[in-house]
Amino acid sequence: MNKHAGAMSALKTPTDLSAQHAKAIGDALDRIVADLFALYVKTKNFHWHMSGPHFRDYHLLLDDQGEQILATIDPLAERNRKLGRPTLKSIGNIARLARVKDNDDDFVSPHDMLNELVRDNQSLAAAMRVTHEICDDAKDNGTAGLLESYIDQAETRVWFLFEAGQSHASD
Repeated sequence: MNKHAGAMSALKTPTDLSAQHAKAIGDALDRIVADLFALYVKTKNFHWHMSGPHFRDYHLLLDDQGEQILATIDPLAERNRKLGRPTLKSIGNIARLARVKDNDDDFVSPHDMLNELVRDNQSLAAAMRVTHEICDDAKDNGTAGLLESYIDQAETRVWFLFEAGQSHASD
């Protein structure tokens, strides 16, 4: 056995899921974790660059949402390991898999920030639902249960961002 093969077998946590199901779920989780990292950075970017008359409210809202997003990353990455799969290893790996797009603009209006985060969180919830279906097919209740909670969190973020943006659309 070569050194690489030994290392890979050392990371192969046993699971009763088929290799095909574990791979499908693991690949989907990697994309979601990458999306969460990208969404976390974007949320913090907007938090740091918020301006305008509702600065404090939006700044605090995005800080809370960033903390919530960050808290979802580790359980999902660790879930992948519980399924005997590797998970993300680098910023480059995240960049290759993330569907959430960066926003490096010098200035983004508060309204546009909120709307962009609404769309990103909606897309994240949709991706989690697709992954939940994969879990249902594999009878992977552990991953499905995590996703149910995180789908609800993403929908709550959408609701708060949408309402904040609607309330102050003229700012």
